Amino acid sequence: MKELIDTTSAQIAAEFVRARKRAGSPAMGMVMTLMIVVDEDEAEAAMESAQAASHEHPARVLGVILGDARGTSQVNAQVGTGDGWTGETALIRLKGEVVKHAASVVLPLLLPDSPVAVWWPTSAPEDPAGDLLGSLAQRRITDAASATKGRAKALGVQCSSYVKGNTDLAWTRLTPWRALLAAALDQHHLKVTSASVTAERISPSADLLAAWLTDRLKVTVTRSSSQGPGITEVVLETAEGPIRISRTDGKLATYASPGRPDRPIALKRRTLPELLGEELRRLDEDDVYAAVTRRLHKMHA
Repeated sequence: MKELIDTTSAQIAAEFVRARKRAGSPAMGMVMTLMIVVDEDEAEAAMESAQAASHEHPARVLGVILGDARGTSQVNAQVGTGDGWTGETALIRLKGEVVKHAASVVLPLLLPDSPVAVWWPTSAPEDPAGDLLGSLAQRRITDAASATKGRAKALGVQCSSYVKGNTDLAWTRLTPWRALLAAALDQHHLKVTSASVTAERISPSADLLAAWLTDRLKVTVTRSSSQGPGITEVVLETAEGPIRISRTDGKLATYASPGRPDRPIALKRRTLPELLGEELRRLDEDDVYAAVTRRLHKMHA
């Protein structure tokens, strides 16, 4: 990695070119730009997750650390390629007045004619699409479960400000659960009369799952608390008995349904790179998530 002190966007871009030449790959094989807006303390872990996800989605990864907005403007950067990255990477630290104009630093570094995604690993702006950096992206990824403050209300804030292109990793975590529940109802053509979701007291994923079941099944869904980890049980009540998926260890679930023996099902909690990789696979509108955010917003209004 090349260290650039008190630099500019033009110098960072020039270093990208030099890094490619040093690596012997002057042509760009990157398919998108991924911006990561992160605090200094979380930067290393976030960049490692992005590095793992980049093996599936070769990208120019721009980590942006917004420092103290007071004082003289300064832009410092670490720029490079290789070392486990499938594309180019820059970790950019902004200080002083330039923090208020971060978009002007990042804009010249976006890959031309390629999609842009922005990810806030911890605390996200209340309106991601209205954020200066968020407005540059087609996909805006937040994570209500990792909010450093206001965690209990973080998902509600994101739902109230939802626009096309927004998503939250709390929703991505539900993909295996939703697939299992949909498969269960495909196997049992039964009318669901009510449902319940049990999870940790503060679990944005559980709240979204309850809203999804309410929206799709048009039934009352009870939300209960447990010690976790994450979601521990979902029950769909039917006239012939409950369809139950229980997971107490975050790895293996037990699937119980009327008239059939219980059976174990792999339902491991996925890693951050896996979640990020799934979100970067689709940059189009997620109509189901859009409907669920509206439902959850109504449920908590």
